[in-house]
Amino acid sequence: MEKRAELYAGKAKSVFRTDDPDYFVLMFRDDTSAFDGQKTQQLERKGRVNNLFNAFIMEKLAAAGVPTHFEKVLSANESLVRNLEMLPVECVVRNIAAGSLCKRLGVTEGQELQPPTYELFLKNDALHDPMINESLAETFGWASAEDLAEMKRLTYEVNGVLKQLFLDAGMLLVDYKLEFGQADGKIMLGDEFSPDGCRIWDRETRRKMDKDRFRQDLGDVIETYEEVGRRLGIDFDAI
Repeated sequence: MEKRAELYAGKAKSVFRTDDPDYFVLMFRDDTSAFDGQKTQQLERKGRVNNLFNAFIMEKLAAAGVPTHFEKVLSANESLVRNLEMLPVECVVRNIAAGSLCKRLGVTEGQELQPPTYELFLKNDALHDPMINESLAETFGWASAEDLAEMKRLTYEVNGVLKQLFLDAGMLLVDYKLEFGQADGKIMLGDEFSPDGCRIWDRETRRKMDKDRFRQDLGDVIETYEEVGRRLGIDFDAI
C-alpha cells in the first residue's frame, strides 16, 4: 500500500492518505506537548515507543472483541489504520481520582472510584475540549443516542480489559480518554492508546508512569514509558 500526502498533523501524530481511500497511515512523531500546546519538546524514541505500545494495546482489545481502526504496524513509527468518520466526542473513564477531577470537585488525588466515572468532552482545541453531556451531543448533532450508548458500552468493555491488564503487570490504570468513529455503520475505536493519553501509576508506590512525568517535570519520560511497556510484555526491539 502506497503512502501519499499528509492529511492531518496533530500535536504528536500525523495522518497520511494511501492509494486506498479506506485506509490511512498513522505516524507517531517524537513531538510532545502539554497544556494545550503551551509546553512542547522533542523526545527521542517517543514515536517508536508509542507506535509499538499502541499496537500491543489494540491487538489485546481486538482479541477481546473490541472493534478498532488498527490494522497493522508498518514501521518503527507508523501503523496502518482504517479510515473512520470520527465523532467529535471524547469518552473519559476514571478509575482513580486525579488531574482535572480533583481540581473540579476538590476530591483527594488517589481516591479509588467505585464505580468508575464516565464523562464526555467535546473534541475542540479552540474551546479547550469542554465537558458536555449526552443531551448536548444529541441536540447539536455530535452523536446520536444510539452512537452514545454504543460508545459508552465499548468504553466500559475497554476498561474491563485494560484495567486488569495493567493490574496484572503491577500498575494502576488511573484514567484515560477514547475517541470513536464509524465505518460501514459500525462504531469502532478510532484512537491510539499510549502513556500520552492515560494516567498510569505503579501499584505499590503510586509513582507516575505517564505523560504527567512531562507535565510535572519529573524526568525520565520515555524511559518510564518503556518500563510500562516491558512490564506489559511489549518488545520494543521487534522492529
